[in-house]
Amino acid sequence: MGKLLDFKVFVLSPEGGVHGDNLLPRDTHLDQNYPNPFNPQTTVMYALKKEAKVSITIYNLLGQKVKTLMNSEQEAGYKSIAWNGTNDDGAKVCARVFLRMTADEYMSTKKLLLLK
Repeated sequence: MGKLLDFKVFVLSPEGGVHGDNLLPRDTHLDQNYPNPFNPQTTVMYALKKEAKVSITIYNLLGQKVKTLMNSEQEAGYKSIAWNGTNDDGAKVCARVFLRMTADEYMSTKKLLLLK
């Protein structure tokens, strides 16, 4: 019988970190969503260097909250979350929105563009 190979998959992130099994990020960061512009769905990738309370929220151009994607305590590591371009009530949002992530003392905002 042949020997099974044990291998790990590593992916470089746009921020320069490495995603892979048993690796922790050097810093907490939020990557730009992909694809951007998007329709009907986009994925947001982020990294946590340590356990943190994470909040990921979508805001419209007026700064009003339209969707909460995440609001919970999470372990350190590389994460992703998908969003389908709808608000908390399930209706499509306007074409231009902002995504804000906070994790303890970290905060970052990205522009998202929904194609209609």
